[in-house]
Amino acid sequence: MLKVQAPDGRLLAVESWGTPEGTPVFLIHGTPGSRNGPRPRGIVLYRLGVRLISYDRPGYGDSSRHFGRTVADAAIDLKAIADHLGIERFSVVGRSGGGSHALACAALLEDRIDRVAALVSLAPSNAEGLDWYDGMTGSNVEEYSRADEDLDDIEDKLARRAELIRDDPEQLLKFLLPELAGPDRRIVDDVAIRRLLTQTYFEGLRRSADGWIDDVLAFRRPWGFNLSDISVPTLLWHGADDRFSPVGHTRWLADRIPNAEALVEEGASHFSAVEVLPRILSWIVTGEHGMRPLALSRTAAW
Repeated sequence: MLKVQAPDGRLLAVESWGTPEGTPVFLIHGTPGSRNGPRPRGIVLYRLGVRLISYDRPGYGDSSRHFGRTVADAAIDLKAIADHLGIERFSVVGRSGGGSHALACAALLEDRIDRVAALVSLAPSNAEGLDWYDGMTGSNVEEYSRADEDLDDIEDKLARRAELIRDDPEQLLKFLLPELAGPDRRIVDDVAIRRLLTQTYFEGLRRSADGWIDDVLAFRRPWGFNLSDISVPTLLWHGADDRFSPVGHTRWLADRIPNAEALVEEGASHFSAVEVLPRILSWIVTGEHGMRPLALSRTAAW
């Protein structure tokens, strides 16, 4: 693990895998999560020629908290890490809660970024014309709505849940189990993937729930950048059966990001973003996604 200092003095915990001379790709983890979240095996990264870099978002794992952070602030942290590592140009992939942060980097660091992908991402909470909660599972609706209505309550609730996860790293998956769609159940039942998921939850929350709390608040506040400023090649992927970040969010994003390509995959859901990552990385490196289009937004061209 490497510690990188942000411009304001905060510390960011960073890890990397794959081939050191490969194509630099930042993987931004979900909510909650950490730098050691699910990723392709080393041999896959070497075969793709990828140097995969991930970091704990502020408040998670070994990264300092950033009080009042916005989604846009991710660009400041990512730039600091890239500068420290001597990387001039790179691509970014964000999964779930990391999707919006990846889009922020694309909008604000376009002179440094080659490609960006957002997998099962949320749309901004003030998305005009989008019923933000439509199709969203009850636990997420409660979590985000409470963030709007009672800050103390959501902080206490997430702090208690994080404590339970520290005692039993499988607690979050057990809590989510009744709300998982069929494809999600199959994925989390895989022993290797389940282990990676529980490890990333434990690592992200082992000190506190600060990162989780700040993510939820950041998603419900203005993001701090314009989607229309994204000009780099952009891939949006979503599982059609996603109940945690409903597919309507990606369709809305695709209609507002210039030249974005969007794929909605039937028979896939939220945790399917773990399985699709190698194909996303292939698109980053070669420009070819290798995925058959199944259901597209009206702005897509696949």
